[in-house]
Amino acid sequence: MGLTEREAYIALNIMDHIGPVRVRAMAESLGSVGAIFEATSSDLRQIDGVGPVLADRVVAQQTRIDPVREEEEAHARGVEIVTPLDPAYPPSLLRIHDPPLALYVRGCLRSADTQSIGVVGTRHPTHYGIECARKLSFGMAKAGLCVISGLALGIDTAAHEGALQAKGRTIAVIGGGFDHIYPVENKHLLEKIAEHGAVISEFSFSRKPDRTTFPMRNRIVSGMSRGVLVVEAGLGSGAMITASQATDQGRSVFAVPGRIDSYASLGPNALIRDGAHVVTELRDLLEHFEMLFPAQCASAGKADCVIPGLNENEQKVVALLAGGDLSVDRLIRETGIVPADMASLLIGLELKKVVKMLPGRSVALLH
Repeated sequence: MGLTEREAYIALNIMDHIGPVRVRAMAESLGSVGAIFEATSSDLRQIDGVGPVLADRVVAQQTRIDPVREEEEAHARGVEIVTPLDPAYPPSLLRIHDPPLALYVRGCLRSADTQSIGVVGTRHPTHYGIECARKLSFGMAKAGLCVISGLALGIDTAAHEGALQAKGRTIAVIGGGFDHIYPVENKHLLEKIAEHGAVISEFSFSRKPDRTTFPMRNRIVSGMSRGVLVVEAGLGSGAMITASQATDQGRSVFAVPGRIDSYASLGPNALIRDGAHVVTELRDLLEHFEMLFPAQCASAGKADCVIPGLNENEQKVVALLAGGDLSVDRLIRETGIVPADMASLLIGLELKKVVKMLPGRSVALLH
């Protein structure tokens, strides 16, 4: 068929009954991904895990799949197709057992998205769960972390909305192609996420979501994340599957504790019993990822001090502290930043090694 390696990835991703693990086995046996399209059915049958049925299916589908036309359609619809050969492909996904052959992306992926936390949970949360997911996601986004979730109703929606309210980064990984957005109630939210972050699918446009696509989606949520936070989830739920996948992928697992008589808290409480990190406030998460906030080289003591990597509000706080220690209340009055936002901002600056908290609710620059 004469495809480039990149085109071969896109074509194989569109094919039915074939996935990343089998593609890897074929590529290792034949020498490259592109070589799969030069192989006969007889060649493919000799590869472990392929067999005659799959070999015939792969050969039969080659004539009806056009990766060039697929990418042209994607560009026309404002979607970028990213393969493992492309710089934009998330490097963390390359290290999981079954990295997606291609990602369809609306919005943009950034190198800083490697500093991400997955937030997952039930589609039927309590008010407590919604508020926890929204508040924690808001704080993480304010601190510069990217919030990743699955666009589902409930906890996923609260997580995305919290990050957007903080004017931070959020990524939604959907469980079907872009022709079949699910749930339909979140189409407007999808548009906002695409504008301020990214929406990702590993499925071609026409693939409908089903019971097999969501577990596939979940491994991307965990695979792109440094850790996964479960807010509310029943035992055996998709969120618990995501937590299990995170463990298999070597990611950290966090859980928000809940009432012992609440069905929605059975999952998180079980995770905590089995060793997950307990999260009762934003600091519990951020302190675990202190390595993501490298020490800043701050020219403290200079009134015109500007530290690279800080947002506008953080720079305002630093400029005020350059003149000496100040109380939190004074910082709130001088900057006009509301108390809840100031609390998240100061935690982030503390972890970035820019400020330190002093007794009596005062703050000082680190020299």
